[in-house]
Amino acid sequence: MTKKRIVSGMRPTGRMHLGHLHGALLNWKMLQKDYECFYFIADWHALTSDYAKPEIIGNSSYGIVMDWISVGIDPEVATIFVQSSIKEHAELHLIFSMITPLAWLERNPTYKEQLKEITQKDIHTYGFLGYPVLQAADILMYMANGVPVGEDQAPHVELTREIARRFNFLYGPTFPEPDVLLVKETSKLLGIDNRKMSKSYDNAIFLTDTDEVIRSKVSQMITDPQRMRKSDPGNPDVCNVYSFHEIYTDPADVAEIDAACRSASVGCVECKRRMAANLIKGLGPVREKRMELEADRETIRNIVERGNEKARLIASETMRRVREAVKI
Repeated sequence: MTKKRIVSGMRPTGRMHLGHLHGALLNWKMLQKDYECFYFIADWHALTSDYAKPEIIGNSSYGIVMDWISVGIDPEVATIFVQSSIKEHAELHLIFSMITPLAWLERNPTYKEQLKEITQKDIHTYGFLGYPVLQAADILMYMANGVPVGEDQAPHVELTREIARRFNFLYGPTFPEPDVLLVKETSKLLGIDNRKMSKSYDNAIFLTDTDEVIRSKVSQMITDPQRMRKSDPGNPDVCNVYSFHEIYTDPADVAEIDAACRSASVGCVECKRRMAANLIKGLGPVREKRMELEADRETIRNIVERGNEKARLIASETMRRVREAVKI
């Protein structure tokens, strides 16, 4: 039985953190079992917000591939490639841009939200508005059957489906309409300041952080805001540190920590110390694998080049069919 194909990518804008791990990478790892997976470094997408300082894009790309492999993305199973190495993405994006109504892009909720949130950069550009059109080209280039995303990215996949329908209507059946594969939610891990974990907020715990840095960051984490003194009973349900315990601490110990917090028999300092130790232990295998890969960058380059070659073959055939359909 032929596996269905999925496509997903990440922008190379710096180091990977726990938000990436639990929000996407562990799901990517799991999906390898049941799908033919294409995972790419979205360096052109990174230019939509980091066009003024592009050096971070090139500097991050190979490091991100190391992170992916370290957490279990298998390059012998999944195809790993770099978006800008497959020039056909740009050509298909151009063709899609000719048939995509402007209103479709302007109604995108993610676009509206980020215009408000990203105030330190000028993102009032054509590229930022047209981000979902390039995303549609990335997905449809490989005739993807599905796209693994969180709920906030689901509108982008729906727009991809609409672009596929419009192209098929205008030029004949060419592209499938990919399904939204909502990723399984793990515990909601926020940054150390209780906001969404993000490099731009300077609140992230990175996969490559040292033990000392992890302990320091965990010590700064916000717990139950109503618990002012150690003698005050706490509420684990609203504590971000407890969310980390649920993932990185032994289940039997989690139950004990829950009860101890509610009865005020353990303080937040001790709770953080225990969590930091378990987090460091949990990330141990990932960090060990990352160090091995760091010492063998030639292997990483070869993995990416093999992925580029496979992606390029598929993209070339897709664009042959597209040119034939558009009669250009």
